[in-house]
Amino acid sequence: MTDKLTDAKKKANEKWNDNNKERMRYLRSRSSAKSFINNRATMDDIKELRQLLNDREKNIELKKNADI
Repeated sequence: MTDKLTDAKKKANEKWNDNNKERMRYLRSRSSAKSFINNRATMDDIKELRQLLNDREKNIELKKNADI
């Protein structure tokens, strides 16, 4: 597919990638998490992840309320 990209598009993609490294890291991590959950997680993994997500959600809510 990359063979079909114009040189201008390749250059634009490189520029975006260079300017958005943190966003790319976020998207890659999110994709990996979804893939793990959908394709590899056992019931024990899901239970542990559910607890981690609940804890994370509470922390985000506490921080959100503290910022108000």
